[in-house]
Amino acid sequence: MSVIADVARLAGVSKSTASRALSGNGYVSEQTRARVKNAAAEIAYIPSSIASSLATGHTRNIGVVIPFVNRWFFAEVLEGIESALISADYDLTLYRLHDDAVRRQRVFDYFLARKRVDAVIAVAISLSAYEVQSLNALGKPIVGIGGDIPEISTLSIDDTGASRFLTEHLISLGHTRIMHLGGDPNEQMDFAVHTQRLDGFRKALAAAGLSHNNDFRAVAYSIPGGHSGALAALSDPSTRPTAIVAGCDEIAIGVMLAARELGISVPAQLSVVGIDGHDLAELFGLTTLEQHPSIQGERAVQLILSRLGPGAGVLANERIGIPVDFVVRRSTTAPPRPH
Repeated sequence: MSVIADVARLAGVSKSTASRALSGNGYVSEQTRARVKNAAAEIAYIPSSIASSLATGHTRNIGVVIPFVNRWFFAEVLEGIESALISADYDLTLYRLHDDAVRRQRVFDYFLARKRVDAVIAVAISLSAYEVQSLNALGKPIVGIGGDIPEISTLSIDDTGASRFLTEHLISLGHTRIMHLGGDPNEQMDFAVHTQRLDGFRKALAAAGLSHNNDFRAVAYSIPGGHSGALAALSDPSTRPTAIVAGCDEIAIGVMLAARELGISVPAQLSVVGIDGHDLAELFGLTTLEQHPSIQGERAVQLILSRLGPGAGVLANERIGIPVDFVVRRSTTAPPRPH
């Protein structure tokens, strides 16, 4: 196995110069750095991450805490985080937080706090004041994705505003019988996304003077959830809405599949909108607000890395709003004329 002394000998420099050239710590001329890197590549030398960590105090490893890894939004965020970290020559260590309080505390008190990571990105998890303080006390920058967390920088979309905008779009088309199929407010994750999206929907109805009666049905945040909820909501023609605001694109796709089974034409008889920008949205012709989760992941990494360089200051407690893109497709139109 090649060692740093072999690289130094081949490049014609001292071991300390070779180490600085490969680690990026300390001044080395660009000409010397290139010579050392070429020598390392020639003998297939791979620097020891453990040795580098001991020398610099940095692991070049970012911890990501997340509640799910197999759902679309979270998978997209992780893809953005991973891509940005790989480009910056950083590793990623993933911690899936469970509901169990003891296991959660072990993640923060043991794995994250004992210098196994240089920084933390929390995805859709509201950190407690104790968790934030313990990590800040160790000098580990933290960034959150999905909602406001006191004392740290966070990135999120305006969930209330997004749902309200979509509802107002349907109202502008002439719809007055509109229903929201969204997540159960009693079974939601951190940051109350389900409640916020229902709130935005109802604010739009109230501003337009429309009724709130029978305007909401709680469903699972999935295509099957939207499908089963829509079968129930659309089965009675006398109470059937002419438009549905779905809590996410997967619910909206489930609604469209249910409408097809019931012989209801989308959008001639039923308009449907969603929130996310799911990969399947274009295939189904779904009108949606795209929130670009992979870009959220990339942006979180940029914030973290900006505070890990030499001379970096404390990460400001910013509230960064993520812009969304309104994409109109073929799932929305004016309501059908009464017979």
